[in-house]
Amino acid sequence: MATLNFSTDDLRPQDRFDHWCEARGRHMFGVTIELPRERRPAFEGRFQAVSIGDATVSNMRASSYQISRTSADIARVASQSLCIGLQVRGPGLISTSRASGLQIREGDLVVNHSDLPYAGMPMRTDGFDFRMLRIPLTPDLLLGARADDLFAEPLAPATPFLRPLMATFHALTLRPSDAPDAGAEVTHAARLALLARGRLPPGLPESRAALRSGFLHAARGILARDLRQPELSPATIARELGISLRQVHVLFEPTGQSFARTLTSMRLGEASRMLSEAPERSVTDIAYLCGFDSIATFYRVFRAAYAMTPRDARAAAQGE
Repeated sequence: MATLNFSTDDLRPQDRFDHWCEARGRHMFGVTIELPRERRPAFEGRFQAVSIGDATVSNMRASSYQISRTSADIARVASQSLCIGLQVRGPGLISTSRASGLQIREGDLVVNHSDLPYAGMPMRTDGFDFRMLRIPLTPDLLLGARADDLFAEPLAPATPFLRPLMATFHALTLRPSDAPDAGAEVTHAARLALLARGRLPPGLPESRAALRSGFLHAARGILARDLRQPELSPATIARELGISLRQVHVLFEPTGQSFARTLTSMRLGEASRMLSEAPERSVTDIAYLCGFDSIATFYRVFRAAYAMTPRDARAAAQGE
């Protein structure tokens, strides 16, 4: 998994903006960056790019600036890709030939074709964080859908299929090394984005496969968020995701672990971490904090998983 890291900290302050503008903006991404001259000496930027399958995950944190992708930029650096971007921090406005002044809020997901013009401007001056998944488009991936007219626009909170798309995006961009099949996951992400933009029918077998994968990521996200709640159940997941109880169980079938085993494994992982990192907590406290409804159950499943008791695991972690 190839990784590229860059920080303006390695450059002289007077050179930072010009380098970012030319090397990172103009030549790497094919964009034009503008910043008032008096603010350039204080410019800071960090960038990381990671390859995952044929796609690229990029994380960018920088001082606020205006950005545009012009026809000249596109002619110079074209990529024929689908872009899925998350505005982590720093809201802004974006304009295209289809719409002007669209507000991009923190937490908004934007889906667009890479080779269409746009112009963006920040709404604040305290910098921004932006995370993007760029996926090369192929006929096999598109399944006959059109994507070359997908101008940049944020997906509204009520957009169909946003939840599985967002969950897949987080899985690929925050934990790319955890993807068991990077190529398949990237394909699912692209098709979920096309579903969200109304370009693919949900009844296609490939669409259904992407939705199952996306809802599995969403279900895992709920488990990770709420694993400390003893009442967490398949019905809880079904209600939050708007799917049937049967569908929840079907989501976990390809993993080789049932819902219950997956939840127990995640709870054990959290308990193991706390045994090592929270010596002030008793074993009993940790068991209940991690969602186990009895100390006896906790000891039984912990010993089965790790071939030692929780107390022995804590002693080993502390070098005793």
